[in-house]
Amino acid sequence: MAGPGKGRRGASPKDVYKSLTSGSMVRIIKLVLKHYWIHLIFVLIGIILAAIASVKGTLFTQTLIDSYIIPLIGKDNPDYSPLLSAISKVAVIYIIGAASAFAYNLIMVRVGQGSLRIIRKQLFEKMEKLPIKYFDTHPFGDVMSIYTNDTDTLREFIGRSFPEIVNLLATLISTLISMFVLSVPLTVISLILVSFVVLITVKVSSLSGRYFGEQQKQLGVVNGYIEEMMSGQKVIKVFTHEQQTINDMQQHNEDLRKVSNNAHGIANILMPATAQLGNLNYVIVAVIGAIFAINGRFGMTIGTLVSFMTLNKGFNRPFAMMSMQLNSIVMAAAGAERVYSLMDEEPEVDNGIVVLKAVEEDENGNLKISNRFTGQWGWILPDRIVKLEGDIVFDDVDFGYRPDHQILYNIYMFANKGQKIAFVGSTGAGKTTITNLINRFYDIQDGKIRYDGININNIKKASLRNSLGIVLQDTHLFTGTITDNIRYGWLGASDEDCIKAAKLANAHGFISRMPDGYNTFITGDGSNLSQGQRQLIAIARAAVSNPPVLILDEATSSIDTRTEQLVQKGMDSLMKGRTTFVIAHRLSTVQNADCIMVLEKGHIIERGSHEELLEQKGRYYQLYTGNAVS
Repeated sequence: MAGPGKGRRGASPKDVYKSLTSGSMVRIIKLVLKHYWIHLIFVLIGIILAAIASVKGTLFTQTLIDSYIIPLIGKDNPDYSPLLSAISKVAVIYIIGAASAFAYNLIMVRVGQGSLRIIRKQLFEKMEKLPIKYFDTHPFGDVMSIYTNDTDTLREFIGRSFPEIVNLLATLISTLISMFVLSVPLTVISLILVSFVVLITVKVSSLSGRYFGEQQKQLGVVNGYIEEMMSGQKVIKVFTHEQQTINDMQQHNEDLRKVSNNAHGIANILMPATAQLGNLNYVIVAVIGAIFAINGRFGMTIGTLVSFMTLNKGFNRPFAMMSMQLNSIVMAAAGAERVYSLMDEEPEVDNGIVVLKAVEEDENGNLKISNRFTGQWGWILPDRIVKLEGDIVFDDVDFGYRPDHQILYNIYMFANKGQKIAFVGSTGAGKTTITNLINRFYDIQDGKIRYDGININNIKKASLRNSLGIVLQDTHLFTGTITDNIRYGWLGASDEDCIKAAKLANAHGFISRMPDGYNTFITGDGSNLSQGQRQLIAIARAAVSNPPVLILDEATSSIDTRTEQLVQKGMDSLMKGRTTFVIAHRLSTVQNADCIMVLEKGHIIERGSHEELLEQKGRYYQLYTGNAVS
């Protein structure tokens, strides 16, 4: 995934414009408008009311001084009722402004959090549609950074920066109009002085904006490293590499600190700097305005001057606050770019038309679709129904994870219903790759794979995978009870089905001995279970769906010899009548296979039964006996 913000010159108006009009930000804005356009109308009304109330209250200062306070000075019996009446009206205006500000901020919280919920939902839905290849090539920590850090920049923009910018613009426009109404000469002077503030703000902010994209990228690196180190704690401690990982983390953390320091260091001085420049503006305008008032020039009165100076102070504030929002926009654009880089990833392609349905035989012995569970399944083709048997054929299959790196060459093999096919060979020979092709985690470059005589490219992936029971080498358990984890293999399974599957996998014994039995709660990927126990639950999870085809990828690799004997009995029962593909480094577990395929560098170099391969005294003989072949 490309790092965001690379090559940015900074948060200049041009960069902000590019950020706001970039494809990713436009999509974010369209998303918000689509779902919350009514809310935004009320927000806009609230912002306008709050701005008008603020300006109206400031303009009242002129009337208060010139029309009420000065005329009352020196009177023996002053009448305060007109003053109190006017103040009451202004109080109502301020209350309306405060209520409007409270309301639109409350609405924007809903808009911001709601938009974030939609974005996270879309991200997760897209993630579930991505091919395995994406997760094989992208660190989990970097993906998690998109869910957390990058979406948070969008929340900040939608919920805070966007309404703040609109509010500042509304305040700026209403204040400027009011200033012109009070004094055109002082307004012109204020604009000249403010132009210097704007120029300095743009120059300074341009120094920091380019680092915000780099910051988001580096956050992904840090998160990815932490996630990797957390999952590898046992390995780290076994090899006593704690200090090395600390040193590496310190380097990643230091890189993040540098880019964050560059991004926020200059940005954080913008507001106080512009505030002080605004104070200088205020002093200059106050001196000139006082001269006008003393000399009675341009209709300047004390009330007009006081009111104008209050507006002048408020006129400088939007520029100081706006400088803080410029970098927020650039950060949000960087986050949006990374969010939509994931959303724009090519989804897993599925052009299959053949689906798997429960079937039954009619009175003539013909298969038909059944609306009830019959225990029989069939492939539903446009012109016929083919009974699910479990026959799989590889016909001259070539495959490579990349076009320039071929892994498998001219793979010919077949497995009939109920046969057990084993794959053995050196690490990297292509054993797991073959099973990844059966369930279409990856698609082949050449040749054909047929399932019950049907090209698997024509079978819907969901139907294909529903017909397979898979036990992977890396066991993963989900947060929930043991029953929940077994039922994950078939969500329609009853508690009795789960217990039956556990017995078949010989997991029932240790589960029953646990304090809460099948209701034992699993967290942290089953950290309260041994590796062997986790593997037994995974085997039970595959068994509960009663699949016609099994794929066992080093299914007993993490189980001790005694447990392996128990599991093997259960596995033998599970494999009975089912087509089974077994990958194993322990050759003792595949001796009873109907056919053993020996792979080397992507080629099937030997095939046959255990006895036949031993007689050949080839590669299998070498692997089994540990003796080199002369």
